[in-house]
Amino acid sequence: MNISLDIKDLQVNVRGTEVLHGIDLQVPKGEIHAIMGPNGSGKSTLSMTVCGHPSYEVTKGSIQFKGQDITTLSPDKRANLGLFLAFQQPQAIPGVRINTFLKQAVNSKRRFLDPKYAGLKIREYRELLQSTMERLKIKPEYAERYLNDGFSGGEKKKVEILQLALLQPDIAILDEIDSGLDVDALKIVADGVNMLHKENGMGVLIITHYPRILNYLKPDVVHVLMHGKIVKSGDAQLAHDIEERGYDWLTQ
Repeated sequence: MNISLDIKDLQVNVRGTEVLHGIDLQVPKGEIHAIMGPNGSGKSTLSMTVCGHPSYEVTKGSIQFKGQDITTLSPDKRANLGLFLAFQQPQAIPGVRINTFLKQAVNSKRRFLDPKYAGLKIREYRELLQSTMERLKIKPEYAERYLNDGFSGGEKKKVEILQLALLQPDIAILDEIDSGLDVDALKIVADGVNMLHKENGMGVLIITHYPRILNYLKPDVVHVLMHGKIVKSGDAQLAHDIEERGYDWLTQ
């Protein structure tokens, strides 16, 4: 099976304004791709659209995943098929403990793949959660806290990576996951993504303003998105050129 995310001529309307003007992009499983661009270029619109946010209207083109057209699928079905979105600003859900939320997420995906699946037993889930948190260097007491409630930016992103590790998607979209992180938190997050990429052959689409995270997550391809279009693609050197020269030279 060709496990890739394949976006063809994607045009997207947000509240009456066309934001994406024909995006062509393919992210195969096993590769790391980065999308860079200035504020307002359409990067987050792309991530939200791919994962099925209802406020983003596809007016032309298609989104295919594993050879299936998912353009009109609901977000939960896209996730269960193997897509994952790490949010720029994960929402806090007071009253819902992290361990409860993660167990429901894992059971939901496994049940989607096998309708007869009975769910994780308590001991099985506890061992899975503890071992995963240990590998990601996340303190075990996090599991008892309410989801993102009172968390710092770095803590929220660590929980996103924990969820990523438990769900083991085929393609992960990381929407400015480096936003608000200090150097230590950035390295922990990047190490977790690298570990999952190497172990599971996970494909990764990193969306970022700045190239610093690409010092830890080495991209196979870098794409530059400006004014709703991909204006240039290249290897990792392109990110270094942007760091030195900014974005203006790409439209001259």
